[in-house]
Amino acid sequence: MSKSFLRPEEQVRSLWELGGLTWGQLAKRVWHCINDNDLINRGYELAYNFLLAVFPLLLVVLTLLGIFASHGSSLRDSLFSYLQTALPPSAYQLIRQTLQEVMKGSGGGKLTFGLLFSLYSGSSGVTQLMSTLNAAYEVREQRSWIRVHLTSIALTLAMAILTILAIALVLAGGYTIHLVGQAVGLSTFAYTAFKFIQWAAALAFIIFAFAIIYYYAPDVESQHWYWITPGSVVGVAIWILASGALRAYLHFLNTYSKTYGSVGAVIILMLWFYVTGLAFLIGGQINAIIEHAAAEHGHVEAKAPGQKAA
Repeated sequence: MSKSFLRPEEQVRSLWELGGLTWGQLAKRVWHCINDNDLINRGYELAYNFLLAVFPLLLVVLTLLGIFASHGSSLRDSLFSYLQTALPPSAYQLIRQTLQEVMKGSGGGKLTFGLLFSLYSGSSGVTQLMSTLNAAYEVREQRSWIRVHLTSIALTLAMAILTILAIALVLAGGYTIHLVGQAVGLSTFAYTAFKFIQWAAALAFIIFAFAIIYYYAPDVESQHWYWITPGSVVGVAIWILASGALRAYLHFLNTYSKTYGSVGAVIILMLWFYVTGLAFLIGGQINAIIEHAAAEHGHVEAKAPGQKAA
């Protein structure tokens, strides 16, 4: 994290003033950069790595839940319930069926296997993400091969931990609210308020995960740390809206199962991962565009395209 001669409020104001751009100008530049940096095809590469990593990661989560023997079953049911809400129906059925089969056939080393394989698969995706963010900032990768892969492993671990914490917060938070409600009684308003705080905190973990990626992944120097950036907020918003749109489309016009049979569920899951990966990439591109626009408008600590340091 670099030392800044600006006050924190001045840094944040410059960031959220979009580097001097209007939202319309920002959207136009983002559209051009999506084509110039081939984000559409790079999103497919991320989707493949996400598909490889998701089952081992969920296996780790389910194994950890099994530690709580007395409540493990109810927590697993809650996890599947939330997955059913978030995922398209066919993708959810595929994940549930696969996990149930893996859980039955796994031995005592399933936690270790899940951690190692999700780390390997996820780090491959993060390495690709690092390359794409370098393209967004128009810089060449000059870190050593070892440093690049150590960075990708560290970011993958951070992402996995934050994802597990977000899932744990949703599951344990819901269970705690239920227990408190039974013990002392909660009004409808109090229950709604607690649920809002619970989901807001889980969403904060996800936004924080985006921020970590955008800070450490590109090979640029003189970075300032921001807990929330326009790119992370827009990226998460795109992910939520696109996931909802995909779910609505599949609800009314689901022809994949009829056309592709059982493979349709895999295609739908890949589509959802593609939406997730593309949201990551667009969010990072937005942050890069804001940085470059600030340099155009004479910001003393902003970097122009291709610059590693201001």
